[in-house]
Amino acid sequence: MKHLISPIAFLMAICFAGTGGMAIAAGTYQIHPGDQLLVSVYGETSLTQTVTVLPDGYVNLPLVGRVHFAGRTPEAARQQLAVALQQYIRNPLVTVEVVTQGQINALVLGDVKSPGKYALRSNAKLSDAIAAAGGLDSSLVGELPVARVQNDGGAVQMSSLQGLLRDGDATQDVPLSDGAVVYVQSRQTFFVEVIGAVDHPGDVQLHAGDALSVAVAKAGNSATAQSDLSHIYISRKAANGTDVTQEVDMYQALEHGNLAGDPKLQKGDVVYVPQTRKPGTSGSSILNFIRLILGF
Repeated sequence: MKHLISPIAFLMAICFAGTGGMAIAAGTYQIHPGDQLLVSVYGETSLTQTVTVLPDGYVNLPLVGRVHFAGRTPEAARQQLAVALQQYIRNPLVTVEVVTQGQINALVLGDVKSPGKYALRSNAKLSDAIAAAGGLDSSLVGELPVARVQNDGGAVQMSSLQGLLRDGDATQDVPLSDGAVVYVQSRQTFFVEVIGAVDHPGDVQLHAGDALSVAVAKAGNSATAQSDLSHIYISRKAANGTDVTQEVDMYQALEHGNLAGDPKLQKGDVVYVPQTRKPGTSGSSILNFIRLILGF
């Protein structure tokens, strides 16, 4: 049954649209997965509700079912929903407000002050990830490095941090999606030795700021190698000349985002990767991301 709504009701709806002080100003903001939206249909209390944008960008709404809102402004989403409701309601008066922005997780590696996994706002970009990681770690003298970004397991995108951070080139500020991996490559290089259960034991060239995971990824940890990522040993010369050995659980660090088990390496470090004796510790999907983002 169709409902009639008068012009007076339309004016009342405009007044009601300004309520909800927690809502984010519409403007040019684009809706993202994880955002919470207040969807209101004036005069239809059963259709007025708060919904969460699903990971695929859709929301589930009464009468119209699944509607794709991600990538649209709240105003565009309002218009889209109004059109969809016209087959059920005559001249539907709809408002769509972003009540709470969703969050994404991004893994930031390489030449930043605090590598790790960070929760960012849903419309975050490369500059947000670098800021969350404390900024660049090495000296800002000279040309800034290149950053590599991979979203959703797709192709790696290159971004000039010189253009982004010094020249203000906004086109270099790559948008991020949930699960993005960001790698900032320093210009300074050094060598470490990786031995044990890896595909290519020997010297591995790293860039300043690179962590253990980069060294293991470069040395290779295929199923044939049967690398035990839960018990990796790092040997390093202390200031007094003695050898200091540290055991780390890189598997847990990468799988759960606690990068204490993925420390930055230094020139001359020796990394020993034993062969696994337990199932489930010989590989990591994050290492596959790192291999792809490094370009090998």
